[in-house]
Amino acid sequence: MENLALIDSFSEFKDDKLIDRVTLMAILEEVFRSTLKRRFGSDDNFDIIINPDKGDLEIWRNRVVVADGEVEDDNEEISLTNARKIEEDFEVGEDVSEEVKLIDLGRRSILALRQNLISKIHEHDNTNIYKQFKELEGDLYTAEVHHIRHRAIILLDDDGNEIILPKDRQIPSDFFRKGENVRGVIESVELKGNKPAIIMSRTSPLFLEKLFESEIPEVFDGLITVKNVVRIPGEKAKVAVDSYDDRIDPVGACVGMKGSRIHGIVRELGNENIDVINYTTNLNLYITRALSPARITSIKIDEENKTAQAVLKPEEVSKAIGRGGHNIRLAGQLTGYEIDVYREGVEEDVELTEFSDEIEAWVIEAFGKIGLDTARSVLEQDVSDLVRRTDLEEETVLDVMRILKEEFEE
Repeated sequence: MENLALIDSFSEFKDDKLIDRVTLMAILEEVFRSTLKRRFGSDDNFDIIINPDKGDLEIWRNRVVVADGEVEDDNEEISLTNARKIEEDFEVGEDVSEEVKLIDLGRRSILALRQNLISKIHEHDNTNIYKQFKELEGDLYTAEVHHIRHRAIILLDDDGNEIILPKDRQIPSDFFRKGENVRGVIESVELKGNKPAIIMSRTSPLFLEKLFESEIPEVFDGLITVKNVVRIPGEKAKVAVDSYDDRIDPVGACVGMKGSRIHGIVRELGNENIDVINYTTNLNLYITRALSPARITSIKIDEENKTAQAVLKPEEVSKAIGRGGHNIRLAGQLTGYEIDVYREGVEEDVELTEFSDEIEAWVIEAFGKIGLDTARSVLEQDVSDLVRRTDLEEETVLDVMRILKEEFEE
């Protein structure tokens, strides 16, 4: 039987795409009705009978018998003479059901039907994948490197689903080989056309938060809460943690004895330096903790303008700023305050912007990026260290130092 043979020919989709027999039959009916509409103008008078257990499908067209010469609609009416070719005792006004064979639809319709069926099955499969991964957004996920491209790594999971890890979602030190397992968070899932685009990220702060959940039992159990996470991927991160149980030390539990618990997380993130601090609603204390490992002498907070001025001993300033200005930048992101640091005992200082007539703006900006925005803060630095941290030429740094000494120290 032609219909049965057609159904059996699509068993590969049922097996490969994990589509159950009933769903496949429903798709078949939808596709056949679409073909009947194109072929006959309407499918209202057709019955499609599907037996999912046997994989059988029958199409029957129902028409009304009319007198010879009075047929107005070939699809819904049949002449008495033609009706009696099906069964001799039909009379005018009776209903006739006639089975439609695939061959009656025409070769072109059958080819179109096959393409439509393949398309519907793929659409069904893609919709299921989209729904599955949409529910996984923000969750940890592991997949295997399948193909390495310039702008992204293509991963495959155990079910053969394709996951994209773009270059800008990779930690700078990441290096993967084909066949390696990669862990990240499902950042977004979008339908592009009919195909789902599943994006993984290893740079998202959420990735670090989920690693805490995965690696630290107290976080997983909810005894410790991760209140906020900020990162400069591959360089430095700050994590604020809290616990409703006073008997638990959140920082100690997260770090572990001699860093044993957090070591695996640090290694996963390419040796990213992670500061874990106790969250508090006391703003002064929270900002002080956020600036660790630097020790703050005093702090003045302007809540209206969301700014904070921290005073430190001169030897603590570089710790507060951190390499490349990372520490003070992350402290500001963690607390939501713009933080400025000042040296204890220094009454007079001048902003670098005051020297804009003699020092070019892009040079001032380079110093600002590493947390040096005043004349004294620059003059207290070592020249070779400034060259390394700012990527400026030594000659440029020496010129700046000369200008500052002449104008500021006089």
